[in-house]
Amino acid sequence: MAETSFPKQLLAPRHWPSWLGAGLWFLIAQLPYRVQWWLAKALAPLLRLNKKRLNFARRNIELCFPNLSEDERERLLKQNLTSTAMTVFETGIAWFWPGWRLRRLFTVTGLEHLKAAEEAGQGALLLSLHMTTLDIGSAMLGQVVNFDGMYRPHSNPVYDYLQMKRRSAYSPGAMTIPRDNVRAMISRLRKGRFIWYAPDRDLGSKNSLFAPFFGVQAATVSATGKLVSMGKGRVIPFTQYRLPGGRGYQLVIRPALEDFPSGDDYADTVRVNRYMEEAIEECPHQYFWAQPRFKTRPEGEPSVY
Repeated sequence: MAETSFPKQLLAPRHWPSWLGAGLWFLIAQLPYRVQWWLAKALAPLLRLNKKRLNFARRNIELCFPNLSEDERERLLKQNLTSTAMTVFETGIAWFWPGWRLRRLFTVTGLEHLKAAEEAGQGALLLSLHMTTLDIGSAMLGQVVNFDGMYRPHSNPVYDYLQMKRRSAYSPGAMTIPRDNVRAMISRLRKGRFIWYAPDRDLGSKNSLFAPFFGVQAATVSATGKLVSMGKGRVIPFTQYRLPGGRGYQLVIRPALEDFPSGDDYADTVRVNRYMEEAIEECPHQYFWAQPRFKTRPEGEPSVY
């Protein structure tokens, strides 16, 4: 179990600005949902000031949607900036709203797929991806099923503490697993636990295979099949979408992948990427395009950024 007790060193004066920011974030999160939705739309243009992230997003969209015209890609980029701005407000909602208030925001379909795994006594990797709705999606998921989560430390210790503390509240009593702790993941799967899992980050060539992602070779975590095989579990994909007009969210839990793993790591990795493509295609502006998804290149290929 990850340690979330309060570290007294976070009371040091150098952390006071971070705590002040967290307090302001908490207060903003208490605003009505539609007010926050409008604020995100108003503040989205400010994200253009972060040229590095803006260029990542623009280039990723260009690579992944070559058939779109330049105007269409710029329109998608503009929508994505609004979606990314909403992430800040949604994370505040996920962290600071009580469950009864959160439950008013979403509907869920596909719970029978989780129940089937539970009845079979099997754990499952809940296959997700880095949508801009990631945190609020995880919080919504925690309202319908208890699951363990993956964890990546943050450089700001106050944010890191809040991230651990608040995300562990999504599923009380659950375990927060560092993303490189494979042994813990396998152990939890064998105990019949569900684990939130998103392998769509470029973590370098180690433990990755190059597999197509929207037709572009992408360094992709290749451990999905091995984890499921060793943990004797299933892969159950799920996605969450922000509905238009500030009308809330839809959480979609999909059937477990059949004949997975296949025994072929590359084929399994391609299949996982294909699922992610299909999920993104349903609502492309809600994916986190501002990440350097194609940073690692096959040997001999130049950088795409």
